[in-house]
Amino acid sequence: MDKFTKITGVAAPLPLINVDTDMIIPKQFLKTIKRSGLGVNLFDEMRYQDDGSENPDFVLNKPAYRSAEILIAGDNFGCGSSREHAPWAIKDFGIRCVIAPSFADIFFNNCFKNGILPITLPQEQIDMLMKDAEKGENARMTVDLEAQTVTTSDGETFPFEVDAFKKHCLLEGLDDIALTLEKAPAIQSFEAQAAVSRPWV
Repeated sequence: MDKFTKITGVAAPLPLINVDTDMIIPKQFLKTIKRSGLGVNLFDEMRYQDDGSENPDFVLNKPAYRSAEILIAGDNFGCGSSREHAPWAIKDFGIRCVIAPSFADIFFNNCFKNGILPITLPQEQIDMLMKDAEKGENARMTVDLEAQTVTTSDGETFPFEVDAFKKHCLLEGLDDIALTLEKAPAIQSFEAQAAVSRPWV
């Protein structure tokens, strides 16, 4: 998993509430178990028209936001089913941070496990970030995980809270597998002792 320390980039405004995981990545794309390749189908039903062409009105299809690394969203983002494909699609598109007033719990935790930083801020601050994001590609925000701050293109800074363990994992690029591998020496020692004390197992 890629380390997350600080990003400075374009933020895409998505002022919708209750964006569920089926909106993020529709069910027909859940057949894969690969974490890559889903970015093209992120927000598929809003992003594409019936004939398969891009919807020019959808924010991520606009030239200013095609390389967005930050998403400013509405309340209850990531609700619905618990599909881990949702953060996979977001990450594969190139978005590393989602900022919203609230998140669905399972989606929130899945983000950390996949190298995405979900940030919860009060609605008033979200409104300010949304307006800043609407300025387009010349308005670049900075998200600093170590300092736990979001800074607008105008230099206004908002602090955010993050669980210390989840912060450590993002800073070090540790997913669940990497965390287990950190304990490899202890696991190997236990297995060696078990083989001696219980050779019949």
